[in-house]
Amino acid sequence: MFRRRNISLHDQDNDELQLESKIKELRTALGPLSGRSLQYCTDACLKRYLDARNSNVDKSKKMLLETLKWRSTYKPDEIRWNEVSVEGETGKVFRANFHDRDGRTVLILRPGLQNTTSIDNQIRHLVYLLENAILNLPEGQEQMAWLIDFTGWSLSTSVPIRSARETINILQNHYPERLAIAFLYSPPKIFEAFWKIVKYFMDPKTFQKVKFVYPMNKDSVELMRSYFDVDNLPTEFGGKATLTYNHEEFSKLMFEDDEKTANLWGLSDKHEHTTNGYSGSEVAPEPASGS
Repeated sequence: MFRRRNISLHDQDNDELQLESKIKELRTALGPLSGRSLQYCTDACLKRYLDARNSNVDKSKKMLLETLKWRSTYKPDEIRWNEVSVEGETGKVFRANFHDRDGRTVLILRPGLQNTTSIDNQIRHLVYLLENAILNLPEGQEQMAWLIDFTGWSLSTSVPIRSARETINILQNHYPERLAIAFLYSPPKIFEAFWKIVKYFMDPKTFQKVKFVYPMNKDSVELMRSYFDVDNLPTEFGGKATLTYNHEEFSKLMFEDDEKTANLWGLSDKHEHTTNGYSGSEVAPEPASGS
């Protein structure tokens, strides 16, 4: 038993050394970086891109360079809450006030509460909340969890296929290995038609992270509860907690986080965003690469 443990520790040490070597190789392949690109490319960041491309340095480099290009044009770190707050008025997407069992930030999505028609701004709102979820990750945690409540969802309130495709592409290509798990709770039967199309936009790794939960399916319920304490989980997801969303209170938290974001990236927020206007170059994502 002691011998097996030594072998296991030896293998672990070898894996860590190989990972360090891959990270150094990828950093060298990227070449000189500066400014926010340099700040973005931490060792943890490089590891995520390597994980997403099965440790293939060339593919990881291509993926990461495309993200850096996207971030330089879309500027996710410069989006501020008052630009997208109208999207959040119904609480269709927000950061929960609880974490999963591993301390991950939780985003709650309620597509049945869709309240706007601008696909570009809807995506911009989600990107803002992805950045915010990452900002609020505890030290040592790299991933977030999603809980999706289908109450009130119908084909008339569902996001267009284009929006779903762009959202998936942004998540997969520019936030690799940020999603740990996504639970789709009790989707209606009619959702299957939408899902049959959307699932083809997902790479295999993302697809494996999407789990359907049905209250009458014991295995699916137990899987979700392995990630969440039932006392923290809202009743909408089969738990015991009360789910409330107060837009004014949530906005206060977001304004506070906007200051943290500005400080993190060395940005001055003296030029406060007072309108919902933004340039076309900031809105249109780069064409997503294939996964």
